Amino acid sequence: MRNAQSGTAVLRLDPAGLLAERLPEAVVRELGEGDDLGEIVAAAMASDAAPSVLGVYGGDGSVSRMAQLAREHGRPLLVLPGGTFNHFARSAGLTDVATALDAFEAGTTIEVSAVEVTAGDAAPILALNAVSVGTYPELIDERERHRARLGKWLGGVVAAWRTMRGAEAITVARDGRRARVWSVFVGVGRNDPRRVATMQREHLEEPVLDVRIHHARGTRARAIASLAFGRRTAAVLRALRLMPPRSDVERLVVSEFEVTVRPGPGHPSVFVHDGELEEEPGDEFTLRCVAVPRAITVFVPPREV
Repeated sequence: MRNAQSGTAVLRLDPAGLLAERLPEAVVRELGEGDDLGEIVAAAMASDAAPSVLGVYGGDGSVSRMAQLAREHGRPLLVLPGGTFNHFARSAGLTDVATALDAFEAGTTIEVSAVEVTAGDAAPILALNAVSVGTYPELIDERERHRARLGKWLGGVVAAWRTMRGAEAITVARDGRRARVWSVFVGVGRNDPRRVATMQREHLEEPVLDVRIHHARGTRARAIASLAFGRRTAAVLRALRLMPPRSDVERLVVSEFEVTVRPGPGHPSVFVHDGELEEEPGDEFTLRCVAVPRAITVFVPPREV
């Protein structure tokens, strides 16, 4: 049997000192501009010393991309949280890099469910947290326009302000019915029923999709407030009566979900999966989301008895 620390490939790593100390035999590759993660992993898997584990240091987008590659190559995934929010890592109890390395050394794993999302005729994308259309993707699109000049946080503030001033409902169609909505979130696993933005999952193993459809019956301020995913922030906004009432939010718990999205003139045809923005050609596009049980194996801290 191969040594647990042998053949471990860790991509996009910043805390190299800690890794070198804890996993001295790990093969480290830091991504540069223009590097393709899929090509790098494929080359590693085709080498004489193919890694037994794939690891990634980064945010939710990087983790989801590596998760898809781990699934394709049949390898467990080591998640080293290194992003802004680290939604998936936090759901897995991986609060920092040291905790993740402890889980790896302990060898404790869990079979994690995911969602496979297909836009039109494109290849399916694996997501670990949520897929969204409507106000949130527009906010992310606006933030990216300002990120290089203002940074992620300040760019996000400017984006929220601009989106709140110019947000428009989009038209969605499903099961032969049309509706005007602020947003649609398709989360993995059942989530807090009081939330609209189910960006951080509460259960890792449950192979269901928790869908929240925020119908456009309220104000733009409520549309933006509904994107709050932090417990404290959501509680404050709820106390200020800025969160939408439950009657405005339709909830479905399903294994598959399909929706056709028509953003309307002047609005981009975009969707977001785990914080990653995707743009679709044309005036409308169809998203199909399918829950995938036991999609990947992930190292997690031992459960307390």
